[in-house]
Amino acid sequence: MCHVCVMEGAKRHMLSRRDLFRRSAAVGATAVAAGAVSARAALADAHGSVVDLTHTLTPEFPTFFGVPGIAMEKQFDFADAGFNLFEMTVNEHTATHIDAPLHFSADGQSVDEIDPATLICPLCVVDIAAKAADDPNAMVEAADVEAWIAANGDIPEGALVAMHSGWAAKSGDAAAYVGRAPGTEDPMAFPGFAMSAAEMLMEAGAAAIGVDTLSLDPGNSADFAVHYAWLPSGRYGIENLAGLDRVPAAGATVFVGAPKHGGGTGGPARVLAMT
Repeated sequence: MCHVCVMEGAKRHMLSRRDLFRRSAAVGATAVAAGAVSARAALADAHGSVVDLTHTLTPEFPTFFGVPGIAMEKQFDFADAGFNLFEMTVNEHTATHIDAPLHFSADGQSVDEIDPATLICPLCVVDIAAKAADDPNAMVEAADVEAWIAANGDIPEGALVAMHSGWAAKSGDAAAYVGRAPGTEDPMAFPGFAMSAAEMLMEAGAAAIGVDTLSLDPGNSADFAVHYAWLPSGRYGIENLAGLDRVPAAGATVFVGAPKHGGGTGGPARVLAMT
């Protein structure tokens, strides 16, 4: 047999094997996709819809200190390297994020030490949007929690109790979201939790509190009393939540995708509610 014939035969064999691999990969991808769709359909049938309670993290998102909370520099581009990759610099406490106990205590749990069982919670939404429309520093008071309980039953053990003030809609306007004109030293103004509510929720066994604003404490707080009471107790907080107007006051389950960097005081989180 001539060398040319052998080479041509080998080429045909290689091409046929490539085609087989391509067909197998395509079939496998189709099967995986079908399985994923099937799993999602089953999940939807069992639990209903999934609502994203997370703001997109961008340099434009308003921050407590008025500087961008994230910077991204592209290190590799698909056109040149065959893949895309960014190097990120991120402030732990920007956009939708978790406050670990260590954030406001000398030796509390860091974000990687938070018990993962506490990151899947019953969700309780306390709506104070009406009074926040009249008072930018409105607070979730004990009376608001009592009203929620009267309407929905006891606060479940291990719950995330979230304040819906309507503030998430202001996130595209930094001055409105922070509650003061850019460059001024006026007090900030946005809703938060009152100590009376925080103490009641600690007694009820809540695992976390969350807000749709920059801070667990209201903007005009001078002492961060809620931070200093809640976080050192071994509980966590979530700030800058979105979409709380799309979930019920009670009955949803929330999944907190907390980061896990060693020794962290918090970090950007993907928060999903299953209704």
